[in-house]
Amino acid sequence: MSTSLPPIIDVEASGFGRGSFPIEIGFALEDRKVQSYLIRPSDNWTHWSDEAEAIHGISRQQLEEDGLGIRDVALLLNEHLFNKTLYSDAWSFDSSWIGRLFEEAELVQRFRIETINKLLTMEEMERWADTKSTLWNELDVDRHRAANDVKVLQETFKRVISAS
Repeated sequence: MSTSLPPIIDVEASGFGRGSFPIEIGFALEDRKVQSYLIRPSDNWTHWSDEAEAIHGISRQQLEEDGLGIRDVALLLNEHLFNKTLYSDAWSFDSSWIGRLFEEAELVQRFRIETINKLLTMEEMERWADTKSTLWNELDVDRHRAANDVKVLQETFKRVISAS
């Protein structure tokens, strides 16, 4: 039996609290194809946390040099994710940051974001954190980069479900 994988989205941000903004968005679709985009901040997006930068390793200078414009990222997301529901393991944060991106871009978001918990039983939810931790230890990739995170989240889902 093959498990169908849900589309996953992950957002890295400039910080943790109020005023923080999205700096990288990644998603993995059902076929495991992964995309991620660095985002060049708007001039009025000023909140920057050195602690957050130490976690994701993305500098503001890197965003200025390599990031895409906010509107460009929003248009790409709408194009690739139109009418889809994507799942996040940090739904309240990720949906808020995606909302901020689309608000700044002055565009309507054409896809939905739900919590991954909607797809899991209570027992599967209890296995989630340990399974994800095991995967990070197995894989030799940088954590807290959106493309890597969505791959790990999809694989975590696959393992949690197949253990049921």
